[in-house]
Parts: sequence; structure tokens; C-alpha cells
Amino acid sequence: MTDEHGSQLDEPTPEAPEAASGVGRRGFLGYVGTALAGAAVGVGAGVAGAAAVRDEQQAPDGSTGTGDATPAATGRTISAHGPHQPGVASHPPAVAEVVALDLRADLLGAHDRGDLGRLLRIWTGDVEALTAGRGAPGDSAPWLSSAGADLTVTVGLGPRMLGEAWGIAEPEGFGTVPAMRHDRLRTEWSGGDLLLLVAGRDGTTVGHAVRRLVADAGPFATLRWRQQGNWNGVDAQGQAITGRNLFGQVDGSGNPPVGSDLFETTVWIDQGPWAGGTTMVLRRIRMDLPTWDELTRDEQERAVGRRLSDGAPLTGEVETDELDLTARSEGRYVIAAKAHARRSHHSTNGGARIFRKGANYELPGPDGAETGLLFMSFQANLTTQFVPVQRSVDELDALNEWTTAIGSAEFAILPGFEEGQWLGQALVEG
Repeated sequence: MTDEHGSQLDEPTPEAPEAASGVGRRGFLGYVGTALAGAAVGVGAGVAGAAAVRDEQQAPDGSTGTGDATPAATGRTISAHGPHQPGVASHPPAVAEVVALDLRADLLGAHDRGDLGRLLRIWTGDVEALTAGRGAPGDSAPWLSSAGADLTVTVGLGPRMLGEAWGIAEPEGFGTVPAMRHDRLRTEWSGGDLLLLVAGRDGTTVGHAVRRLVADAGPFATLRWRQQGNWNGVDAQGQAITGRNLFGQVDGSGNPPVGSDLFETTVWIDQGPWAGGTTMVLRRIRMDLPTWDELTRDEQERAVGRRLSDGAPLTGEVETDELDLTARSEGRYVIAAKAHARRSHHSTNGGARIFRKGANYELPGPDGAETGLLFMSFQANLTTQFVPVQRSVDELDALNEWTTAIGSAEFAILPGFEEGQWLGQALVEG
């Protein structure tokens, strides 16, 4: 059976079996940061969040999220220190920016780990100060930093920064995502040598942190792209919820709960020099809202495989119910063969799981706004976890009719660091 758009939603498909102290920067280089100039600024999205591991809760409307019961009006100051960078596991905050930089050509060609180490030392000092609510060393506007801002900064390295030439081993399974049939990738939203994922409660604090970090990278790297986005991860009472994308879909329901053994094995690299780190894939997904809005609610829910009202699977009662992919009604699957919830489910992909985050964006233009989702996938092994899920979605997902990936980038997220250490120290000095 097809829907009115010709999507084969109901044809059964076989199910696959289940099958880880900052140093001042200005004095170090004698460099005074300048304001960000000539930036190619796009309104995209990025997420990272605000606190260490918390218990999963259920909100009054049945939706869930990983977070404490802190009211939305009360912010937190998140320590930058720990075995993992805290922005990965934290609940998505209201505002985030994802920034990619390219190492200067002369430094990239020299493969000098000393230069990379100097940059990471500088950024470590920035991260420690900014997340604590202090101005970064040499900051010309320190009053734009504030405590209780839920601010996190996550740092990663792109594929060109790793490998034999640099003497920095890649995490197992790290590499470039293979081309997908439905991709329409654009260079202005793809790639990058260095990642900054900055997130917090308000755009002023986040934007100031981004400007400082990019300015301090000036002697080493140039801005490649900068994308901004937002997410509503709390309800009216300030309780953590999953949040919705612009299709109205509760987005992220199938995530492994933060703090669980499943989360630990899904996300964190557990051995070797990258222990405490993870890998991240960033996909900028353009969403065709006018065409989506033409569908009936029933058609939208069949394409997603979940109720739009509360995120519950079409075979369940609340968001946290497990999908029943065998359930049938009137001779067809209740969760259609091409439904996104089925195509992305771990049982459809040999047990492969990811931890996903997203943020909504809107980019105004003369021919109408570009709207979409900045989709971020965190996993210990990019090749065996993200790639199978993405291929499954690319092959047969009903949402492909209304979504298009126009940007893609991969980064190895550095392990966390303790006070007196610096980001990536063991990798760069090893």
C-alpha cells in the first residue's frame, strides 16, 4: 500500500538480528585576541548541554529526558573537568553553536604537534574560565561571561588532524561517512579540522564564548563554518523533556538513558589513548516544512512511527515504551515498513545504537527560509554504529521525502581533562 505521495509505508521488510589545568594563552603567545571578522555565519544548530550524568525522569505529559528537576529559571555552572567532556552527555540547552575551523595550510603541512598542543592549551584556559563564568584571559569584555549559564564547550579533531602524519592514532572505526544516495552536501556546511561545540542558556553567553575561542585560535586556524540553533528541552514546570524538531516530532526518544550501562557502552571509548572520548557525526538536515504540513496527522505519524502528541510509539502508550515491530493491524504493520522509528531502530540495524542530539534552525533568505535540524550522533565507533543506521535510513526511510542532508562532518571528541591538565594532552604528548 502507498500513501498519497507514493511512499511504500506498509510493505514488510525482514528484521536483522540484535546482534574517555589550563594554561594561560595570551602570555604564552604574546597574542591579543581580535574580534571575529569575515565569518561565514549560518544559522544551523548545535547542541551540548549543561550537567554531568543525571537520572532519567518522566514529565507530566509522559515525555522524558535526562536531567534534574532544576527549574528553567535557574542555571548551573558546569565544571569543565572530568573523565569526559561534559557537553556530550548533558541535556540539550536552549542555545548552541557548532563551529568548524581549518588549520592554517602551513601548519597543516608541517604536521607539528607542538602547534596543535599550543592551541589546545589556549583553549583549555578559555574553557576553564568561560564555563566558570569568568572572562577568558585577555578578554576585552569579561562581563559577557556569567556563572550559572549552563555553558559547556566540547572540542574535537577532524580526520585530517589524525593518522600517521601527525602521530596521533585515530579512534577505532573513525573516518569519513560514506556517500549516501539522498545526500546533497554543500561544502559550506561540511568538513573541518577542529570542532567547537558551545552550548548554554542564552545566546549572549554562547556567542561571546564562541568569539573568544575563535579569536584565540587565530594564529593557528581559520573559521570554516559556524552554525547556530536552539532546542526546547524543558516543559512549563522546568522539568527536562526530550524536545521536538520542526516537524513537531518528539526527537530523541530512543536514546540510551544517560548514566546507564547502555549509554556508557554506546558512547564512550573505553580503552587506549582515546579512552573517555567519543566520535561525533554532524548532519545538517534541511526539512521541507510546507510539503510536510500538507499531510494529514495520520500520514505524518505513519511516516515517523510515533504519535506526534507525546512521542509514544504507535504500538505503545508513553514515549518510553519499546517499539513492537511485529504488531499488525488489518494485515499491515502498525509501525510501517518505511517508518523512521523502524528504520533507525537498533533491531533493524544489527543492534547498532547511537546517542543523538539535535537543534532546530531557520535561515532566512530572499526565496524563503531554509529550515531544518542540526543532527548530532555520538558513538564509540563511527563505522560500526553510525554508518549502519544511516545506511538503513538512507535506503528506505519515509522521511527522506521531506528531508535532505546538505552538510556532513566527522570529529573525534577528545577525552576529558582534570585540573592541571589540558585538552588532548595524552594524545599530543604521547
